[in-house]
Amino acid sequence: MGPVDVGEWRRLAGLWPLAVGGVVVVRTWGEGGARTPLAEALPGAAGGACAVALALGGLLLTGRPRAAERAAGAALLGLAAALEPPLLLLLLPLLAAGARRPVLGAAGVWAAAVAPGLADAGEWFRTAAPGAAEDQSLHGALLRLGLTGTPARAGFLALAAVVCALAVRRAVRYLTDGQPVLAAAVTGCAALALAPGAPPQLQLWIALTTVGRAGRRRADRYVWPAFALLAVGVDGDVLLPRLAVMAPLGENVPLLAALLAACAVPFLPRAQAGPPEGAPGAGRPNLVLELLLIRVGYWAYSWVRGHADGDRATAEEHGRQVLGLQRVLGLDVERGLNEAVAARRWLADAMDLYYATFHFAVPLTILGWLLLRHPGAYRAARSGLAFTTLFGLAGFWLYPLAPPRLMPGLGYIDTANGVQDLDSPRYGALTGISNPYAAMPSLHVGWSLWCALTLWRLAPWRWLRLAGFAYPLATTLVVMGTANHYLLDAVGGAAAVALGLAASSAVGRALRLRPHAEALRPAPTPPPPAPASRRRPERPDEREPERV
Repeated sequence: MGPVDVGEWRRLAGLWPLAVGGVVVVRTWGEGGARTPLAEALPGAAGGACAVALALGGLLLTGRPRAAERAAGAALLGLAAALEPPLLLLLLPLLAAGARRPVLGAAGVWAAAVAPGLADAGEWFRTAAPGAAEDQSLHGALLRLGLTGTPARAGFLALAAVVCALAVRRAVRYLTDGQPVLAAAVTGCAALALAPGAPPQLQLWIALTTVGRAGRRRADRYVWPAFALLAVGVDGDVLLPRLAVMAPLGENVPLLAALLAACAVPFLPRAQAGPPEGAPGAGRPNLVLELLLIRVGYWAYSWVRGHADGDRATAEEHGRQVLGLQRVLGLDVERGLNEAVAARRWLADAMDLYYATFHFAVPLTILGWLLLRHPGAYRAARSGLAFTTLFGLAGFWLYPLAPPRLMPGLGYIDTANGVQDLDSPRYGALTGISNPYAAMPSLHVGWSLWCALTLWRLAPWRWLRLAGFAYPLATTLVVMGTANHYLLDAVGGAAAVALGLAASSAVGRALRLRPHAEALRPAPTPPPPAPASRRRPERPDEREPERV
């Protein structure tokens, strides 16, 4: 495959709107998208996955030196386009890179595959709900934004022209640079954006862009792979908050990822895509990646917490066990504290506000401060908080526990929701918590203790380091005063912090030692020289030539 000719590229720039626009128009203004007889034989998931595999294999084979391999690659590309017509876009980078024969062969295979369906064009179309969330194309996004008719079609064609121009140009660059998989993935992402009603399996093109390297710093290297894989694997509301203003972005996360991969992500050339700069853990963490991890981590935490449900009888039995142990130890102080708080409305309101807001606001504030002022310590602190949360989730799974406010007949008062009817089918639903039995350990206390320990290590003022420990003490009083936890739950939260910090430290030591493992190994001992009497005399032709 020869180098790209600038004049030929300019001529192609005038032809690609016609070639791609024809395919796009057929797919858009039919009954949801063109379907060939081959596509009818492989519907849905099978057809989408096969189209990706065939296109990728075909593009790799077209660069091989043997004519038979190039012909096989052309046939695979033609079959891929027969399954998903927008994949004809893959032929333009090949044509610009000088692979004319594979392009003609692929076009011939495609024409032969679609010819049987020309007699009955009515069976070519696949019905797709206008603006459905599964339609991750530019046309589907415009429909979801409220555009219909001529404005939607005109906007779609204008955006399709820009996307095609940028994607094909970038694909040619990566193809001639020796990165055919990346070239195929970039072009496939553009085809995904131009394919109304395409199956979700075409989003595999987004995942394939992770073979490209983007980011010179080690902290930046993992941003795109993380976002691309999450965009394909999870729903949009996992990556973005469920706010009305964010809804248009959340509905179109795969499309946004495809557009970024096709048009904007600065993938590095092969010569510059070596190991990232800097030692492991050095430099400031990437803010985008950290926000992404925090958002996904919170979603995973909420999901596990919500699905770690124990039955009511088991949770209440565990509650009686905890209360019995506290009576033996003389630690059953929750009832009196709860009654004192509930009798003072202003105090109950203040504690309810504290319980609902400080739990997330304070740790996020400290994480932001560490990221800006102490980036070296940020990673260890963030890992410690993550491991603390993991141990807390394990406690929710292993020991479902009814909190005091949900224990029947004991007189505890839910200060936020009032007295609940424990015989109601909606028992526990007024709390707004998906799993009301996630009480042991108390992560409210655990996270607050993590905040105090972090301030003790890194706060610039002595008074702040000392005042930091008032936060977990106040949190312990709040969780008991509002009848959300027992005192032993607070002890369990402290234990989760201790285990989390120990696990984080162990993992950190292992990661720091791993890059130096080779350096720590003793160098092999060279064999002793042979005795002089046994050495074979050098011949004249073996001697090192004299230097002039």
